Amino acid sequence: MDRPNILLITSDQQHWNTIGAFNPEIRTPNLDRLVGEGTTFSRAYCPSPVCTPSRSSIITGMYPSQHGAWTLGTKLLEDRHTIGEDLQASGYQTALIGKAHFQPLKGTDEYPSLESYPILQDLDYWRTNNGPFYGFNHVELARNHTNEAHVGQHYALWMEEKGCANWRDYFLAPTGTMDPSIAHTWAIPEMYHYDNWIAERTNALLEQYKEQQQPFFLWSSFFDPHPDYLVPEPWDKMYDPNSLTIPTLTEGEHDRNPPHFGLTQEQNPNFDYLRETGHGIHGYQSHLVPEEEGKQLVATYYGMISLMDKYIGKILDKLDELGLADNTIVVFTTDHGHFFGQHGLQYKGGFHYEDLIRLPFLVRYPGKVPAGVTSPAIQSLVDLAPTFLSLCGIQAPAAMTGVDQSEVWRGQRSSARDHALCEFRHEPTTIHQKTYVDARYKLTVYYRQTYGELFDLQEDPGELRNLWDDPESASLKSELLLKYAWAELGKESMPMPRIWHA
Repeated sequence: MDRPNILLITSDQQHWNTIGAFNPEIRTPNLDRLVGEGTTFSRAYCPSPVCTPSRSSIITGMYPSQHGAWTLGTKLLEDRHTIGEDLQASGYQTALIGKAHFQPLKGTDEYPSLESYPILQDLDYWRTNNGPFYGFNHVELARNHTNEAHVGQHYALWMEEKGCANWRDYFLAPTGTMDPSIAHTWAIPEMYHYDNWIAERTNALLEQYKEQQQPFFLWSSFFDPHPDYLVPEPWDKMYDPNSLTIPTLTEGEHDRNPPHFGLTQEQNPNFDYLRETGHGIHGYQSHLVPEEEGKQLVATYYGMISLMDKYIGKILDKLDELGLADNTIVVFTTDHGHFFGQHGLQYKGGFHYEDLIRLPFLVRYPGKVPAGVTSPAIQSLVDLAPTFLSLCGIQAPAAMTGVDQSEVWRGQRSSARDHALCEFRHEPTTIHQKTYVDARYKLTVYYRQTYGELFDLQEDPGELRNLWDDPESASLKSELLLKYAWAELGKESMPMPRIWHA
């Protein structure tokens, strides 16, 4: 039997309920196609609600507290074992096109970074550098989201090769010259958009692998719909802001929550008590947005998703054209979720609502994974590496603490785990929280704090009533705290087998 190929397609910061098959207000015909041809896992979770930790977990099969890249601005050390190494050892080609984000934007002498200045924008360097990189023997990278100043690497080279000599006009300084006040409508022509770049380069590699008859693990890593909210014409006008359902704060819902929740609803909140290191913390600012602007943000966010969906479709079409679809495992997911008004919140941060830690998660493997099925089996991004290895007939390293979901994906088991864990950490002495979520309940604990969160997702799916201090829920909280402790103990890796009794 031929070894399966693996195509991992990810978005960035995509809310779980932004697929047209389940949300009639958004149009995603190609993701809908995956829904119809594969299994949708409705209870998938990230191990961290920010990019670097979560993405590092995808390739290591470990939690952020284990692989070490525990927040933004940290680095996944090069000595960490990744799935690419195991696949290459078994004859696979491994590649990543798009966003990596395994290294901080600012490197140091002690921890140098290829994803930082000045190398980030040294195009001569990237002309001849395509890896190896964290277990990928071929990479084509970029760092920016929409108009960010970090544009460079292989994406900038591609734009120049396509004849876009003025690409700097569409990006912010230091490399670009774009007006930072521009919002929603991005002047960059769609033909030069990074979605097109990712799809084109992904398809070129698919053609190469087909010609050389090589099994592959290919990660197509899209940047959208991560803010800033910008999308080129005509996608900027695809959705009418006044016809969309805009989530809002429910009055009084933060009264029972930890103090930082309520502070987000103030115009000039004071979070100084949390900033012992002087660094800002994702999400710890005012989340107030004028009503009309909030509507437009959602319309633009949806437009970004629909544009991305178009280019995901081009990749799926190429698999069909090359005759690779039947032997390719396709997974679509994202690195973490997003707030666009839910609970009065915007973007992301230390708020472990379902909107932020729950993910869209689609799996297609014709003839192996049931088609047109929705499963409530809990998934985590830490499970991807061991599951991919299992489906390829490769033993996962003992240090990978993710769960093998292969039998669940095939429909042979109802579940492989009864809970998921999510970690958010800024500094050891400031924000440090962990969440345990099972089929019904969600518990969040904070380091050295007596407050926390407890939600009954069955009776309160909107997470509006925090039961942490509810006297009638005291025994439930004790039970869940014990289950959380067991979960922490259970994720300890055992990389060294016992070889003798003494």
